[in-house]
Order: sequence, then structure tokens, then C-alpha cells
Amino acid sequence: MAREGHIDLLQLAEHCGCGAKYPAADLRDLLRGFARADDPRLLVGPETFDDGAVYRLRDDCLIVQTVDFFPPVASQPEVYGRIAAANALSDIYAMGGRPVTAMALLCLPAKRIPLPTARAILAGAFEKITEAGAALVGGHTLTDEQLKFGLSVTGTVEPGQILSNAACQPGDVLVLTKPLGTGLTITAAKAGMAAESSVQQANRFMSALNAQAAAAALASLARAATDITGFGFLGHSWQMAKASRARMRFRAEAAALIDGALEYASLGLVPAGAYANRRFLEGRVSFSADVSVACQDVLFDPQTSGGLLVCLPPDNVSGFQAALSGQVDCCASVIGRVEAGDREPRLTVER
Repeated sequence: MAREGHIDLLQLAEHCGCGAKYPAADLRDLLRGFARADDPRLLVGPETFDDGAVYRLRDDCLIVQTVDFFPPVASQPEVYGRIAAANALSDIYAMGGRPVTAMALLCLPAKRIPLPTARAILAGAFEKITEAGAALVGGHTLTDEQLKFGLSVTGTVEPGQILSNAACQPGDVLVLTKPLGTGLTITAAKAGMAAESSVQQANRFMSALNAQAAAAALASLARAATDITGFGFLGHSWQMAKASRARMRFRAEAAALIDGALEYASLGLVPAGAYANRRFLEGRVSFSADVSVACQDVLFDPQTSGGLLVCLPPDNVSGFQAALSGQVDCCASVIGRVEAGDREPRLTVER
């Protein structure tokens, strides 16, 4: 629910959070034919749909750049600002980097959103930027019919510590660091059918930075990582498999879930983005007969500020899990393995 004196932002959004992401199939068509920049200093570009670009300024200085913004994902403006900031900062962490500066992007329907509400969104974002040790250095504001907010973030990454999505090897273990089901929970909340405890749990995880998970991944010599957002768990896993020319096998029951997420899926409270993600992956993912449709919907569910999917050598998994044990805002669910692949990656999901 919205705080007294503020409107319920969630009810303003047609598509919420990363559920507003442009469909993956259409995005690939949109970008087809655009060549990678002919610059040897560009170490990670757009061709693998990674979380951020990595550019070498000097031999000892690599920068990571990303941008992310979206419509409201929570009823309260401060919570929306925190989640939007954590989501944008996550791309830097997913690349193995450290956020340095951030610029705010705000599209504001000024006649519908009072100034105190807009300031509360910025205050929530500033809180997370400060927690990340980064500096808010400016931004850009537009008058628009639809409220949208997010950040452009620049970070740094140490040479040799880039966590791209393209380095998985057969036999590696895949570990997920936040529960799934935020899109389903948001959809249920917008319909007035979500338990308040479920909404609070989703908001807590979406507001959490992926800094600890990224630090643990680097310390555990992870081979690759990506963050799970609008293309859903399976969509981002497929991008990682494709970039790595590998196949992946998952156990659906191994995934941690937001409380109530499976029930919301069973009730049909499924965001439109989940159906788009399912269509994109048709013929690219196979499910065993005992994986229910509701469980499939959870795996296709567009996440906002989701966790990292970390690819680790088998011997390093226990150390990674130990590093995250006791943390209240992340988990370390062993959810799958990498298998030898070919030119066309495939995902297999077992119960």
C-alpha cells in the first residue's frame, strides 16, 4: 500500500518494473545488422547481450557502463527508488565491477505526480547509491505521460576480473543468489491479491544490492555471471548458454521462491512479460513431464533487480555458499549445471 500523502504508484503502471522490458525476440530483430564498434579497447560489447559494456581506458583502468530504467515496481515512492537504483547498480556487480558514478533518469508526469512523491523516489535511489559507495553526479528529467525512473551507471573493474556471460565450461555449477517470483508477486499486488508479507519480502530482495554476491563470486574464482531481470531466469540463462556455446540443465525445485509466487502463478496472475519470454524460448528449452505449468511460469517470470546466476568450478561452490551463509538478502541455491553444447544452445529443466 502507498504511504499516506502519496499515491499508489503501482496502479499507474501498465507494465511494472523490468516486466516492461522490450521482448527479447523483437530486441534481437531491432539490433540485427548493427556491427560491433571497431575498437580494440571495447572488451565486452553488445553482441552477447551481457549486463554491461567493458572498455579499456588504460592497461590498468577498465570501465563498465550500463543504463536501466522502468515504470513503478512498488506502491511507495521510496521503495520504487531503492529498487530502481539497486537494479541498475546490479549490472555493474554482475560484470565483476564496482559502481563509481550514477546519473538519474526521470520521466515525470508532473500533473499526476506531486513534487514530494518525485523527491521521495530520488531519496530512495540516493540511499542505495550511497550504500554502494558510488556518487550521484547528475541526471536528466523529462515530462512524460508515464512515470519511469532509473540510472545510468559507470563503474570500474580490475583487469582479469571481468565476469562476462560467455565463459561457462562443461561441468561448471550454476548458483542463484536471490529467490524468483518478483514479477508474479508484483502482478498479484497490483490486482490486490498478494499477501502483504509476500510483497514486503519481494520488495526487500529487490532493494538489496548484489554487492555481496559479486564479491563472493570473485573470491570464489567464478567463471561467469549474469543478473536475472526482465527476460526471466530462463531467458538470461539462455543468453549465457548461447554466449558460452554450452547447454544447461536445471532442477526447478532447487530454486528459492518468493513466498506465494507459485500460488500466484497457479491463479493465473502471470505478467505479460512471462508469456513473451516463453514465446522467445520456444524450441530452446525443454521441460520434463513433472514440471508443472505454474512452475514453468515462475522460471519465465520477468524479475526486477533479481539475483546473480553465478557459474563456478565444482570445487569452488562450497566456498561461495559459505561466503553468503547468514546473509539475509541473498541465498546460494545450486540450481543447475553446464553441459557440453554446440552452435545452438539448449536448456533442460527437470523437477
